[in-house]
Amino acid sequence: MKPVANRTRRWCQAIALLLFLALLLYVCWPYGGTDYNRTLQQREQLPAELFLWLDPLLGLSAALAAKLWLPALAWAGGLLLLSLWLPRMFCGYLCPLGTLIDLADSLTARLPKRWRVNERGGWIHLKYYLLVAVLVAACFGVLLSGFLAAIPVVTRGLQFILGPLELGILKGWYLIPAFSWTYYLSLGLFFVVLGLGVLSPRFWCRYVCPTGALFSLGNLLRLRERKVTDACVDCGKCAPVCPFDAIQPDQSTRGMDCTVCETCATVCPTQAIQFKPRWQPLDRAPVAAPMFTDPPVSRRGFLCGALGGAASAALIPAALNANGELPVYLVRPPGSVPEDAFLQLCIRCGACFQACPNNALQPAGLRGGLNALWTPELVARWSGCEPSCARCGQVCPTLAIRSLPLAEKKAAHIGLAVLDLKTCLPYAGKDACQLCVDECKNTGYDAIEFQRVGTETDAAGNPVADSGFLAPRILPDKCVGCGLCETRCHKINVQHRGLLRESAIRVEAGPGKEDRIFTGSYRTLRAAEQQQLHPARPTGQKAPNDGYLPDFLK
Repeated sequence: MKPVANRTRRWCQAIALLLFLALLLYVCWPYGGTDYNRTLQQREQLPAELFLWLDPLLGLSAALAAKLWLPALAWAGGLLLLSLWLPRMFCGYLCPLGTLIDLADSLTARLPKRWRVNERGGWIHLKYYLLVAVLVAACFGVLLSGFLAAIPVVTRGLQFILGPLELGILKGWYLIPAFSWTYYLSLGLFFVVLGLGVLSPRFWCRYVCPTGALFSLGNLLRLRERKVTDACVDCGKCAPVCPFDAIQPDQSTRGMDCTVCETCATVCPTQAIQFKPRWQPLDRAPVAAPMFTDPPVSRRGFLCGALGGAASAALIPAALNANGELPVYLVRPPGSVPEDAFLQLCIRCGACFQACPNNALQPAGLRGGLNALWTPELVARWSGCEPSCARCGQVCPTLAIRSLPLAEKKAAHIGLAVLDLKTCLPYAGKDACQLCVDECKNTGYDAIEFQRVGTETDAAGNPVADSGFLAPRILPDKCVGCGLCETRCHKINVQHRGLLRESAIRVEAGPGKEDRIFTGSYRTLRAAEQQQLHPARPTGQKAPNDGYLPDFLK
């Protein structure tokens, strides 16, 4: 009969995976209608970033990179404290990636054994060297944990699989944007992690995962441990079933790898394996000192990890974009902190662009440089930012995107709409068009107004009435960069009518075009701007353009 602790572990693994999948579906569940704010308060009651908080490497590396205290640190610290009594608790009981790896290993168990790794070389300490690289890079302001830590890998991979399926089934397949190479790269990384089981069971968890390395270091202070009594008959049945390769050939324990899962006790024919407090002696004498030793942790490996982290910190931020040019400014979600801090805090988990109801947020490629890979970018040609939605800030686990009330979100400038006067139909004298004006008016921003261009004159030089075209004009103080105007122009004039090769109005980010602040009110910023544009006037006197104020500032 299986020990109680082992049965509990199996149940915890199953429940944790189901909860993780439920949270993923909950994050990207498509609303009906257009009022995306109608369940905003209900969603706050269940933090969708729960599992992201439980990965201590994410909170630690993000805090080091941004030099900030993050809520994720408190959750991670609590989990590490629990791990003192239940070593590597997250790896053995909660990690959804580990559970998926177990399932994948059961599928690859029948594959040819010629790829199996039977010996333990110096590479068994790879996870510690990767941990050093992640922490050193974080100290220099570059976040590698988003590429290597367990939870971002599984979150991004499952969201890229489940998100499109859920959206296509519930709302329509036409709403799914074309998959870019970044999508396939992330899925490739996810399946490589699962496929490493062909080398040995749980190969990623045992030897590669830097999050597991952090928990292994916590095992140095463990309060409980596996003990083997002299009843052991050296049958060797325990070592093959250990999911973390924590049992040596002489049945002694590798203390930093053991999760106290008690799987080994399920196959022991003499009940020689016990799990007791570290300080409590056994009733019988333990087995002799280990006769087998693993390759020692290499100082050269630690040095290479540190140099690799430092090199990443030096090279990644300076990486050119896909065109060989300096990185461009990407349009970030509303509430995003300043770009340098944003890249230091964003763990590339993908929660924000899966929470976006219309896929307006998509993973960035190399257009913004290597450091921006898999970070969220507003792709307005596909869809603009919905005025009634503020879900991206709710699900961000590291405060890279601030969680904003809807009124604040509507006042946050994420970019500025810019007209291409050479291709805009009225300015080019080709056709009348008011798509962007109507779209902006419908959103309530009223940041685009008409002006007449191309007016003809008579012989006396006087303008001919109703000649020319009414053309759009951007009001920068009112434009928030939502991109709905670009979406409309692209859908109609580019895709449907074929009049343009690309939208004549585009949202651009950069200095002077966006608000990127850590704290404070966006509404206060807008009110201050309006005060500069319209200085104080006598009480009761109305400025002629008071009607231009957005509703949320009145």
